[in-house]
Amino acid sequence: MNTMPQRAIRIVIFAKAPLPGLAKTRLIPALGAEGSAHLAVKLLEHAVKQAVLADTGPVELCVSPTRLHSIWKELTLPVSLEWSEQGEGDLGERLARATRRITNNGQAIILIGTDCPSLNAKKLREAAQALERHDACMVPVSDGGYALLGLNRHLPEVFSDMPWSSTAVARLTRQRMLAECWTFKQLAPLHDIDEPQDLQYLPENWAPRFTAIS
Repeated sequence: MNTMPQRAIRIVIFAKAPLPGLAKTRLIPALGAEGSAHLAVKLLEHAVKQAVLADTGPVELCVSPTRLHSIWKELTLPVSLEWSEQGEGDLGERLARATRRITNNGQAIILIGTDCPSLNAKKLREAAQALERHDACMVPVSDGGYALLGLNRHLPEVFSDMPWSSTAVARLTRQRMLAECWTFKQLAPLHDIDEPQDLQYLPENWAPRFTAIS
């Protein structure tokens, strides 16, 4: 196995503004628009907290639609957090833009979202350690996507022409990296919170606040 040179690692959290009707919309049938937005806030603040606790390097919140929206000032976020905007384009274009920017600056990148409450500081440190020995790493999720993608350099193929929100995302991403002869580490799979049936995977102490409406 090749040994990767140790590099600075930046965790970049992709987040949508946690507003009713914009964030976690697939949960609206179970939680209502306000309840779904409240859960989005909880998930976002949790993701940021775990990324900072991981202590692997800088933590950046890459937001949509704009960092100037007043919602961001209402959240409990650390002052050490760095900010950027996702910009235009589909998810692949936005992820590729961030990855290219970070890796061109000499850093490795760990891309995460805010949908996976079990993606904690320990697992983020595991991903950072994997990047010391591999070109890339991934935490897949049960719906076929991934909760984390770590890259030591930019590979456009992992973001272009990808059927996002399908069960093929993690498989195709892995295949495209291996086709380039990249070394790759897949970490233990987790569960995203996207659909009403996923609410069972919320931490036990969250569940009383986010139960399905009758």
